Amino acid sequence: MADNNDNRCNADSQSELLLNSNAAAQTTNDDNNKKEDSPLRNILDNLLEAKTPEPDTREKVDFKVIFNKKKIDVSFALDGTVLELKSHLQNIISVPSTMQKIMIKGLAKDAQTLRELGVTKSAKVMVVGSKLDDVLQVSLPGKSGDAQGAKGESSESKAEPLSKQKLHRKILDKGKPEDAMPGLKGKQMSLPLEPMKGMLNKSGGKVRLTFKMEADQLWIGTKERTDKIPMNSIKDVISEPIHDHTEYHIMAIQLGPTEASRYWLYWVPAQYSQAIRDVILGKWYF
Repeated sequence: MADNNDNRCNADSQSELLLNSNAAAQTTNDDNNKKEDSPLRNILDNLLEAKTPEPDTREKVDFKVIFNKKKIDVSFALDGTVLELKSHLQNIISVPSTMQKIMIKGLAKDAQTLRELGVTKSAKVMVVGSKLDDVLQVSLPGKSGDAQGAKGESSESKAEPLSKQKLHRKILDKGKPEDAMPGLKGKQMSLPLEPMKGMLNKSGGKVRLTFKMEADQLWIGTKERTDKIPMNSIKDVISEPIHDHTEYHIMAIQLGPTEASRYWLYWVPAQYSQAIRDVILGKWYF
């Protein structure tokens, strides 16, 4: 009888040990599963906790964006900034926001809103910029065009300043026109809202420049005629300060493949020189 009791006790003890062992193993497995599941659980928790972005309820304005001669219908917040507009356009025109220039009656600043810039329904907004692939292609070394460009820059840098050359002195020595627009050195500004006037051509005649963004044209007006030139046909824009009046530039608009096709302008306000180049060329250049 005593042996039977001892055997029963031993069996009960073994069963209890087995149950405890299984329970411990199950607890360990549960802990491991929790550890393994924790990264996924965290992601799911974060997704569940993430708030859906609130819709932009600001007043919208419908207008057209002109890019590469194409017109694109855009609806955007009237109180949105130019910087926000660039981000919005990035996926539409495939141009990085940092490589865009927005032209609204001149170069628009990132902090300005569309309302401040006077954008209204059916307005036309011009975007200047190149797709990243195009920029990378242009900047690749070893291209013959790059070599020619470098050669041209080298020869021009060694040449006498334009404003000291006899060809240009005969115009400059006549003095600044009375109706010349005020010039500012050491500063760059967006194009003025009105046409630019008070400049001279190589014949000494008065010249007026009008930038027709909606038609992608530059109008060069003189007393005799107005030439309407497609901006995409202009090969280059060269600009250099007048050495004894650095608040003004001499500028050449190259209408053809050679230097002989340059249309010379004198007494161009220095603060507009970069904006003119940006608008006419309509791309990033190197």
